[in-house]
Amino acid sequence: MKHLLPLLALPVLLASCCGTIPADRLLLDGRQVGAKVIAITRNVEDPALPGMAIREVCFVNEGKSPITIDAMETSAIEVKGAEVWTFQPSSTGERKDWLFPVEDGFYQRNYLGMNDPDYGGGIPMVCLWTRECNLSVGVAEPVLRLVSMPVSRNKGVTRACIRQDFEEPVVLEPGDTLRACKQFIISSQGDFFNPLREFSQYMQKTYGFQPPVSPADAFEPVWCAWGYERTFTVDEVIGTLPKVVELGFKWVDVDDGYQICEGDWSANDRIGPDGMRRMTDAIHAAGLRAKLWWAPMAADPESSLAANHPELLLVQKDGSHEDISWWDSWYLSPVNPYTMDYTLDLVDQFLVKWNFDGFKLDGQHLNLCAPDYNPASGLQYPEEACERHPEFFKGIYERAQADKPGSVVQVCPCGCAVNFYYLPYFNQAVASDPTSSAQIRQKRKTYAAMCPQLAYYADHVELSDGGLDFASQIGVGGIIGTKFTWPEPNPDATENGGSLLTPEKENLLRKWVPIYSSKMLSTGEYLNLYDIGFDKPESHVIAKDGAMYYAFYAPSWDGEPITLRGLEARKYTVTEYTLDEPRTYEVDGPDPVIRPTFEGNYLIEVK
Repeated sequence: MKHLLPLLALPVLLASCCGTIPADRLLLDGRQVGAKVIAITRNVEDPALPGMAIREVCFVNEGKSPITIDAMETSAIEVKGAEVWTFQPSSTGERKDWLFPVEDGFYQRNYLGMNDPDYGGGIPMVCLWTRECNLSVGVAEPVLRLVSMPVSRNKGVTRACIRQDFEEPVVLEPGDTLRACKQFIISSQGDFFNPLREFSQYMQKTYGFQPPVSPADAFEPVWCAWGYERTFTVDEVIGTLPKVVELGFKWVDVDDGYQICEGDWSANDRIGPDGMRRMTDAIHAAGLRAKLWWAPMAADPESSLAANHPELLLVQKDGSHEDISWWDSWYLSPVNPYTMDYTLDLVDQFLVKWNFDGFKLDGQHLNLCAPDYNPASGLQYPEEACERHPEFFKGIYERAQADKPGSVVQVCPCGCAVNFYYLPYFNQAVASDPTSSAQIRQKRKTYAAMCPQLAYYADHVELSDGGLDFASQIGVGGIIGTKFTWPEPNPDATENGGSLLTPEKENLLRKWVPIYSSKMLSTGEYLNLYDIGFDKPESHVIAKDGAMYYAFYAPSWDGEPITLRGLEARKYTVTEYTLDEPRTYEVDGPDPVIRPTFEGNYLIEVK
């Protein structure tokens, strides 16, 4: 038996979206149990957030016998259709796309806790959509909850829900009540953008979540010294600066390799005691700004920090330290007061003593941690470490702004779907080690939905398809970046042939950096006018300074019609602004159709 309290609008809304009334159930060994259990739900809608219903679900044992369960599933939604796209922003070592179509037999758990040694966290929402309808389900809590959002597809039906698995079986005695976390269902149309924007707005209105607003400096183009890799020298970085300036870059990111080890963040012997300040002095003298790579919340087992201050380390239930496999390090407890004091002292060292202008905080381990059993952390319960994890970033961000107002703080949770809850505590997002150009574009649209005024760095162009896809960086409103080396690569560098600035790449940089700097689409408004799954070719639109900038992507396009959406009923001039000799033509709004022919991309300005 199920009591559905207000609102009647919810089942009508779902039925109109080729879905079903949300289902709630208790499970034991994968089977539904609790014939005498009543699922009581309270659905609340806000006129300011149309299509969104907040659900509060509790189960009451009204029988005369105890009921044993090991899981509960709530707010289950279903979408029927031959073609279904999904948005599943969870984090695993596979570094999967966040959005993709699903086929029969598909299953993905989407656990918001730790999935692999270094990977956890994400955006607490999944989305299912067809050409006709869109349903999303997610968690509406002020902090991260250790639940999953499984998505499956069988016999043409795609299903998603909120699921909580219990470490030990739970016994509901007669009269007992079990509550699920607060959750939501959103009905919409198009792709994931609108429901994700609505979720972000709900978090702002309900819990005071503040999406970041980036300073102007955060949108400037970036040269990163990672091309020289971990054995870079001070002279290599300083020697590259004339070319960095010549090509129009404004930021220099000093990357991994300056430190003794993770945890011991003094300069190593190769860099020398004055090497870090030599670099920042030279960078500033060249009219550039400097960011410093840093992997906080980590300490190598052989570091003096781990040896002398074990009270900072995260302790797991079995008494072991949580491993960070990528760095061969251990996690520091993010909410441990000793960890925070140590971390804030490092912020002062980097920004004041060494005179850097911001940070590149790096590593998939940053996205979340395991529950912490370290008594020195002073937690009421181990999972509090996961819930309060964003406080670590809040501390870094606020100290950075106090030390150097306007400093740029970038967080790169490599390959992860960003942990939504620490979004207010950095001011430059990043494509975070994309495996393809498509990921660069997908992640940009995701950040634009959640935080429309957050700068989005498209990462090193060398990570894009072919290593030279500047159009995928610029066309979606990303910040251009590269890691070239010049005049010689580091002899120990192995990636991208040492990342040497070849004549071909230099010619492309001389073309694309001025395009980026003149248009600055990264400071424009991303408009959700196309469905990234079903509209072909893949289409993105940026509005800036009275113009509309369209970016279309496909392996090839041979004159098939494309409708330019979002225009008024008047005449417009179209400029193919990325050509060596830009061409123009005219169209009549509001819905002009163009028939371009292109390979890879087609970027136009319409005004």
